[in-house]
Amino acid sequence: MGGDLLASTSPKTSTCHLRDPAQASYTLGGYLEAVLITRDHQGRPKTHGGDLFRAQLLGPDLKAGVPGDVKDLENGTYLLSLPLLWAGQAQGQVQLIHSSEAVRVLRGIWRDQWATVDFMGYFQGPTGYEEIVTCNVNPLLIREEGSACHYRDEDSEHSSGRYWNVTTPHEEALLARNVTDQALPQGTSPIWVAEESSRSLGPKPSGFYHQNMWHSLSCSSRSFSTADSVLGCLAGHIVHMMGDSTLQQWWEYLCDTVPSLKPVGLHATCQTGPLMAMDTTQGIVLHWRAHRWPLHSLRTPVASLHSVARELEGLAGATGWDPGRRGRAPGRETRTLVVIKLAKTSYKFVYGSDWFILQVNRLLQAAFADLRVAFVDAWEMTSSLALLDSIHPRRHVIQNELDFLLSYVCPT
Repeated sequence: MGGDLLASTSPKTSTCHLRDPAQASYTLGGYLEAVLITRDHQGRPKTHGGDLFRAQLLGPDLKAGVPGDVKDLENGTYLLSLPLLWAGQAQGQVQLIHSSEAVRVLRGIWRDQWATVDFMGYFQGPTGYEEIVTCNVNPLLIREEGSACHYRDEDSEHSSGRYWNVTTPHEEALLARNVTDQALPQGTSPIWVAEESSRSLGPKPSGFYHQNMWHSLSCSSRSFSTADSVLGCLAGHIVHMMGDSTLQQWWEYLCDTVPSLKPVGLHATCQTGPLMAMDTTQGIVLHWRAHRWPLHSLRTPVASLHSVARELEGLAGATGWDPGRRGRAPGRETRTLVVIKLAKTSYKFVYGSDWFILQVNRLLQAAFADLRVAFVDAWEMTSSLALLDSIHPRRHVIQNELDFLLSYVCPT
């Protein structure tokens, strides 16, 4: 087993270099191309692809960053294309998120649909007797026989359960922290990007950061940096946010930024909601609630966990929707704007890997490609800067996500 680990892709021995000789300066709007050569832990060249890398072009002094495109040549070599979108200094950086050997483990779990966690149901009998049982959508996914829970009684409750051991010790070693989400020792050499610009054909990201502000390349976006600008946009709107705690961050940010948005006590827990804030003068109502079970949470009344699909039916106003794991978009109300926040960078282990997130995002974009919905690309907005990934992004990332959302609501 140790030999297999030694034969896996190593972030310490893999190298990256510019594809062509370095230039004195590069052209704004062009691309910097680099070659990534993978090796195992003994320094031997890899002969196949399948690794999950993250490439970035960074300008730390300018608080700038953009994701790069990684093309797998399927022979142990990767071609990196880094768009040059700001003038000044820039440098490429590469991280090995998962080796191809680790991806093979994750793909097997995805293919076989094994559950990695379970959930708990709490049921009260007429005499006051309580029964606590393991609940899952499909109990066979945890390789055990049992019953899936049917919450027919709204007095029932739900919570997170246990993490399941779905990997062998060898597979755990392939997903260990010392070989996961590790930067290569050296990125590309620093370069200088001149002011003059050109247009080059190549892979195009959805946007980039400059001075910590997200500049969209897919549509026109605006900045809503003051309470007055947010109020001017949201006046007369009802905003429904349904999803996980990262959408709750949106609700909290708006309440913190706009003093006139006053939370309304609904006697609900902050973890699952529902939460509501209002500005009666401007006619603004702001809702957030967690998606339906299964939900990672403390013990929560099932009555608080509503179906996103049912909540969306008949809603009017601006709608921010993080599908989390399920739901469908309303199509009957033409005045309703539906915005889907893609999943962001997250955990790096088997219980919530970035590799899983990428698959979900691709499925989401394909499923909604022909529908009248907008997207906030939280994946690229959280993978463009030299920041540690966090389940709850930093405040300036939340601000940029909301600027993008509000740009859909108020394009001019």
